[in-house]
Amino acid sequence: MPWVFLHAIKDYYEMPWLLSRYKGLKATFNITSPLIEQLNLYADPLKNDYFLSLWAKHPATLDAVQKERLIKTCKSTQYETMVKPIETFRILYDKETLSDDELIDFEVAFMLAWCGNYLRQENALVKELFIKEKAYTQMDKADLLASLSAFVQTILPLYGRLQKEGVISLSTTPYNHPILPLLLDMQNAKKANEHTTIVENSLSLRDDAIEQVTRAIDLYEETFSQKPTGFWPAEGAVDRASVEIYKEHGLKWIATDEAILFRSLGEDKRSQLYKAYDYKGMTMGFRDHGLSDLIGFTYRFKSGEEASAHFMASLESIAKSEEEPTVFVILDGENAWEFFHNNAYDFFTALYERFSKSSWCKTVTMDEVSKLPNKAVLNELASGSWIHGNFDTWSGHSEKNRAWELIYQTKRDVEHHLERVSDAVAKEIRFHFLASECSDWFWWYGDDHVTEFGLEFDALFREHLIKIYTLMEMQAPADLYMPIIAHKSTVSFLLKPQLSISPLIDGKNSSFFEWLGSGSIDESKIFSTMDKVRGPIEKIHYGHDDKAIYLAFEGDMPVLAMSNLHIQIITEETGELLHFKMNEDYNNNGVELVVDERVEVSLARWHFKEYGKVHLRFEIVKGEQIIQTMPGYGALFVDLDEDYASNWFV
Repeated sequence: MPWVFLHAIKDYYEMPWLLSRYKGLKATFNITSPLIEQLNLYADPLKNDYFLSLWAKHPATLDAVQKERLIKTCKSTQYETMVKPIETFRILYDKETLSDDELIDFEVAFMLAWCGNYLRQENALVKELFIKEKAYTQMDKADLLASLSAFVQTILPLYGRLQKEGVISLSTTPYNHPILPLLLDMQNAKKANEHTTIVENSLSLRDDAIEQVTRAIDLYEETFSQKPTGFWPAEGAVDRASVEIYKEHGLKWIATDEAILFRSLGEDKRSQLYKAYDYKGMTMGFRDHGLSDLIGFTYRFKSGEEASAHFMASLESIAKSEEEPTVFVILDGENAWEFFHNNAYDFFTALYERFSKSSWCKTVTMDEVSKLPNKAVLNELASGSWIHGNFDTWSGHSEKNRAWELIYQTKRDVEHHLERVSDAVAKEIRFHFLASECSDWFWWYGDDHVTEFGLEFDALFREHLIKIYTLMEMQAPADLYMPIIAHKSTVSFLLKPQLSISPLIDGKNSSFFEWLGSGSIDESKIFSTMDKVRGPIEKIHYGHDDKAIYLAFEGDMPVLAMSNLHIQIITEETGELLHFKMNEDYNNNGVELVVDERVEVSLARWHFKEYGKVHLRFEIVKGEQIIQTMPGYGALFVDLDEDYASNWFV
């Protein structure tokens, strides 16, 4: 799949490039081993990337299945922020069939949409093709791929140079991005959440865990001509044993999430968060989840100036309330920006400008943090990850556990026969075992994350284990050929309204028929490549009649009824922002809100003026902190002109 190439031309160069334009600014970047290896493979993209091998061919030479796969991948691009701004891409995106010439235009427009701001500003060919707009040729495609492939080879050298200049520090992650504590002891999943069901007769894969660390260190040194000083454990997953392994291999620092700190301290005191910690000789930074999620999930809906001002105000509040605080903001370095307009360029330039002018705040690298004197001492370390402080994203669900069972089954089979294979074959077998332990396979199993490429991920995982049996010259068990994943649609989180509704706004789920035919959004199923603290709202119901739009929010009601929580409702078409306390009913100015068993709201149609189609967003606010933005996928679309006549029944 082409994600590394696409993020390479959009994000991997652009992130450090943007930072380096502002004197005095510093940050830490994490470069994983699979990323290093895949960037190197793009020296020969047609050999190593199946999608690009299809993209590079003339459409007339592709069969129907190949065209379908090509178009499916192109259409996985974010529509509002990447497809819509490019007219050719937008027009062809909605066409059911494309001629060969149109498909060439579609392919080039797709690739240009993924080109980041650096390329749009600095690459002559990219600028030329943007001006041309359409009527692209097969030669345009060939020239573009050659130019972009050469560009990809400049990314790792840029990181190396900026590290030598002290602008950034670099870390890495265990080789195949495994959840190291689960490799060491599956009981860690139970320790982090006593209700989790774990695999019976699990194996300790300690030797694999150590090899995942040593391979990562070796590849990092080969790439950057020095050993790494720190690690971001995959998914921030830590336990005492894994930290000891990091320390034994010369690492000075690691980072994880605030949830681990609070569980380790036995109390949820945010005042304890803003410090660097020493845990048995290892420096640890614990990320502020709220601040990190503001960038990853909330600021996409704000202008660069508004978002950067809000972020600095949030930091200033911490600066005034804490003594010499060190704040750790840690987030996904690639997936968030495609949800921002202009690839978050406006946000980053505004934020970096504010940082560069600030007299009360300075940016530091994790290498600098590890050298700070008088770090706080952490005596105990809880097992867990950055998602909810546990390991449920990678264990517990029947699909996730089934994947672990297959690894253990394969491991036991191989151990009985390994002495009869050559060293070269044994080395290949080790590679496939380490690859099968990657956290991403388990991320897509279960019902907590959804992707339209789920079946492909499932097949890739099982192929690693099947290959091990092939190398052993053994018949692979039949169950390795059976899909683990249940086929799930990416739209399962969203059900559109089927009928007009006119419910009583009383905060009670008192009548099944009141909301019969309403639409619904399941917030717990929205997030895919990124995750977050999802906030107190778990489900939204919505609908309308000829008088009003009706909304119902379900979730953690004790939290929602707190006196310091507010809900904000934003109408994108009119710019109107409605702001209400969550612990007080409201009935005025065409708005009714009642909080009881759930939150119910009605909004009179005149709020939307003459607009027949409106987009709504919702924010849950605690003081100055936005703790949840909904819907998680963007904005709620309501068609006020829809009468649902085709859905009527008796």
